[in-house]
Amino acid sequence: MIDKATIDRIYSAVNIVEIIGDFVTLKKKGVNYMACCPFHNEKTPSFVVSPAKGVFKCFGCGKAGNAVTFVMEHEGLSYPEALKYVAKRYGIEVEDRVPTEEEKKKNDDRDSMMEVNSFAAQYFISQLRDTPEGRNVGMSYFKERGMTVSTIEKFSLGYCPAEGDAFTLKALAAGYKEEFLIATGLTIKRESGGYWDRFAGRVIFPVVSLSGRVIAFGGRTLRTDKKTAKYLNSPESEVYHKGKTLYGIYHAKKSITQENRCILVEGYTDVLSMVQSGVENVVASSGTSLTTEQIKLISRFTKNITVIYDGDAAGIKASLRGIDMILAEGLNVRCVSLPDGEDPDSFARSHTATELNDYIVSNEVDFITFKTRLLLDEVKNDPMGRAEVITDIVRSIAAIPDSITRSEFARSCARMLDSDEQLIVTEVERRRISVTDGHQGGEVMRNYRQKEQIEEKRREEIREELSKWSAREELEKELVTYLLRYGSRDFYFEQRDAEGHRLEPVSLNVADTIIEELEVDNITIESPLYKKLFDSYVELLQKIKEEAPASEKSTPDIAFETETPATTSDMTAAEVEAPSDENTDDDSSAEDDEDGRRLAQLIGSPDVEVTGFVVDMMMRLESRKPSRIWSRYDDVVITEGENLAAAVPKTIALYKLEVINNIILSISSRLDSLISDGEPDDESLALLAQLKALTDTRKVICLKYSRIL
Repeated sequence: MIDKATIDRIYSAVNIVEIIGDFVTLKKKGVNYMACCPFHNEKTPSFVVSPAKGVFKCFGCGKAGNAVTFVMEHEGLSYPEALKYVAKRYGIEVEDRVPTEEEKKKNDDRDSMMEVNSFAAQYFISQLRDTPEGRNVGMSYFKERGMTVSTIEKFSLGYCPAEGDAFTLKALAAGYKEEFLIATGLTIKRESGGYWDRFAGRVIFPVVSLSGRVIAFGGRTLRTDKKTAKYLNSPESEVYHKGKTLYGIYHAKKSITQENRCILVEGYTDVLSMVQSGVENVVASSGTSLTTEQIKLISRFTKNITVIYDGDAAGIKASLRGIDMILAEGLNVRCVSLPDGEDPDSFARSHTATELNDYIVSNEVDFITFKTRLLLDEVKNDPMGRAEVITDIVRSIAAIPDSITRSEFARSCARMLDSDEQLIVTEVERRRISVTDGHQGGEVMRNYRQKEQIEEKRREEIREELSKWSAREELEKELVTYLLRYGSRDFYFEQRDAEGHRLEPVSLNVADTIIEELEVDNITIESPLYKKLFDSYVELLQKIKEEAPASEKSTPDIAFETETPATTSDMTAAEVEAPSDENTDDDSSAEDDEDGRRLAQLIGSPDVEVTGFVVDMMMRLESRKPSRIWSRYDDVVITEGENLAAAVPKTIALYKLEVINNIILSISSRLDSLISDGEPDDESLALLAQLKALTDTRKVICLKYSRIL
């Protein structure tokens, strides 16, 4: 287990903008930063990072937390693993308990594979730069392709010597284990014994994750043997999933955000040549079929994608179906076809950045127009062929989730195909609700229907939850909110004695009052979430009091249930509240700071429910909507923070009454059952006694808080 001192050091050092910025491109908006949420798909950014509060919050899906919990959620790590990740980012040494064998193996395997990849990347770089073979073979190839030294260094390009096991033997000699060399795919073990370097004799293109770590490699052979694959990639592993990453994304993410557009090409050299020419917002699918995960990765930074194709019509047609997936994710897709014989690599090398950008702007068209022109050119005037084209185009339009965009494309398609507009629109909408087995359009719609079913289920759960809403749970939420938000503050409260006389106003602390009032009547928070929050705060408050100097420890002047002298005060209600108005701005600021510090400590909890509630509160300090509880009691809404003298006691009183009323109803129901069965017995008499005591308590509460009820 990581000791508290180390955890405190981690939280003290962490910069949430830096941590989240490793995974998501943030845009500064006032004092905060914003982005599209990495945890769900959205068109309008609702993911907010507050550097001042050290928290993030998505107002779309509700995800919230601090830098550590973000790493937990985003990378799928445990709390200790996320702490270690952040600690390593800031050079903090972590001493942990001895993990279980299973935990140790999982963590060590992943770390070891990352270390092996890092070693391999440096080895390949040194081979390219420092050895005769690397310079004569590898460096010569890159220079022939027009790569500058700056580009080679920026993308950490390298070379693996042709000697079959040179890298593996070097890695083993450096202390790296065979199992991780094999697990990463860098080494292949021969059945006859010995090793073979997967990338032997190839120039190397490291694949870098969004956070800048080497997770895999691509290698291009320099041999002309047709039996040898031109490109070879690392296999899937614990640290590399090819369908979830894009080549060049680490270097391109900033430019993609600035340009609000991502250019998608196919290969490594396409990316390198375009970046070298000055176009930096470019990534590649690295020869793999485009996946939903890759599209979502792009959508974190922009909703606009431009796909560049070479002049090969057959190759373009083969890749068209993957674009339907981009449309289905709600992104805007435009396409550019390069002149015959050109690919992004060659075209970029023969043109300046300005010329390249001008060509893209002048020749890019929306995907539907691009696809329609391409397919129509192929079928000419063949009626059957045109019918197939219409079906294919309709399928693509049907994948678009936005109804307005879908409608506009349907009209445009009808004009280009010289077809009946209403027929196209009707067919598009029909496909939106139909499922065609084994067909790409049907697959898109199955996914759409599944999403709709999930959404409907979620809406049903919300409706069901609302139907179960109870005043007790809402009052518990209010108490916890006052506790967390204003726990350090004091307020003045005027009580009444048993005869209804007004007593001298007393100064009470919000946190101490709420905690002691529940303790004195032995009331336990019922809602699991609010109980966790309440208990976490009580534990935190106890630690604060234990650590404070004796001179700073204090208790409230009086608790609600404490006997007080029966002196009558002639102060008016306005005068009762006056002392709180005398607080200086500095005092109020100090209280806010103290409450903020307490909240900051609570969001360090590994419990995501606790963290989520606290962060949500911190992000909405100035805009929290009044609780629906007040409308239930036909009350004038109390602005929290401005009139704690009324809000806190009233919530406590209403909560106690709600608990008592529920118990009274339960006892009454049990009594009715017992009495209907015959004469009262010992149990019914005991219940009657409890009922009377509860009724008396209810009267006392109503009298005591009569001024605010």
